[in-house]
Amino acid sequence: MSHFLKNSKKCILICSKYARITSLNMHNKKIWDVAVIGGGPAGMMAAGRSAECGAKVILIEKNESLGKKLLITGGGRCNMTNYEPNTRKFLEKFKIHGKFLFSAFSQWGVKETLDFFHKRNLKTKIEAEGRVFPASDKAESVFEILVAYMKEKHVKITLGNPVKTIIKKGTDIEMIELEDGKKIYARSFILATGGKSRPRTGSTGDGFIWLESLGHKVTPPDTSLVPIAIKDEWIKTLQGVVLPDVKITAFQNNVKQITKHGRILFTHFGISGPTIINMSRDVGELLKYGDVVLSIDMSPSFGYGELDEKLQTTFKEGINKKFKNAMSALVPVSALQPILVGLSKINPDTPCHSITREERINLMKLLKDIPMNVKGLLGTNRAIVTSGGVSLTEVDFKTMRSRLYNNLYFVGDILDIDRPSGGYSLQLCWTTGYVAGNSAYKKLH
Repeated sequence: MSHFLKNSKKCILICSKYARITSLNMHNKKIWDVAVIGGGPAGMMAAGRSAECGAKVILIEKNESLGKKLLITGGGRCNMTNYEPNTRKFLEKFKIHGKFLFSAFSQWGVKETLDFFHKRNLKTKIEAEGRVFPASDKAESVFEILVAYMKEKHVKITLGNPVKTIIKKGTDIEMIELEDGKKIYARSFILATGGKSRPRTGSTGDGFIWLESLGHKVTPPDTSLVPIAIKDEWIKTLQGVVLPDVKITAFQNNVKQITKHGRILFTHFGISGPTIINMSRDVGELLKYGDVVLSIDMSPSFGYGELDEKLQTTFKEGINKKFKNAMSALVPVSALQPILVGLSKINPDTPCHSITREERINLMKLLKDIPMNVKGLLGTNRAIVTSGGVSLTEVDFKTMRSRLYNNLYFVGDILDIDRPSGGYSLQLCWTTGYVAGNSAYKKLH
């Protein structure tokens, strides 16, 4: 009996020791303070800020390198923000969505963003409409600062291993599982996967799928800021031509719908540039109800009477010139001159003194109204920004935390926020990234 008791006690001791070891091993699994999913501008800012505060941070990026979209933004020049230090005026550009952002921008806005980069020796410059670029005109200058920021704060970076699924436990996110089966445990998670613009950079809408599976309401993504395709064949001959200051108006059923002023760029498929990009969403809405015609006013600073006087003066000064040769005084862009000669229906070899009043009036009207028939918007592969994302009513913008999960945060394009081009998208990334990174750290203490 005593032998049996001795063996039983030994068995209990062994089992207890095994249980303690098993429990110890379970508790010894690597648990990060903050796990950031997505290595774009918002994700890098969030990771760097959390680590700067003292958190142990891991950033998971599906691509083999970080910041793919950042490196091509602004044509590779990186329009990093818009110089409007007044938060209220800045957020007016976000229209109805601006009211959600006041709390986040009061913590980190345009001034704080510029201070952040300037303190790290990035020189910047301000261009038309308040657009801020690195003085180097290279997105790499911004990218390198973010990478150095994370490295200095000891952020662990995992590349080329996409997230497969997000696992929840009650109202917390417990862990994420990667494609290779590796599990990442963390106390807080920041979702920085972007929208669906430029999918070749990795923005393929994965985050939207995960959020819906977690019970979040997600507005389906659609093209928002995107170039516009034009039907007219003459457009193709103007590829690469820039008109720096024109007025462009969208008409439907001969009724004026939208008017913008600024710079446009002709491409092989149609038109692009900041002015076009910023009216593309409205044009897309109009296309749902019928055909749309865009009209270019080459002389927005001239009224019809003033322009007619200019034409008369030009033809009088070049009285013996052929019409096609006199166009250089009216239209400085040489590639556009033969296009307008053709559209005017005036014989190019007609001497200026032989141009009739009717022909002159028609030319004047053409210079104020060059029509282009819209074919459609380009797809998400060309979109600078896509609309859609997680419902803003399900986000606490003081912290960027989910209202459904205690330890899940949202940044950047994952949010359902429309905004114009001109530095507003990247500023949204810097602001939400900083606030989320800061908040995720504070939650630990």
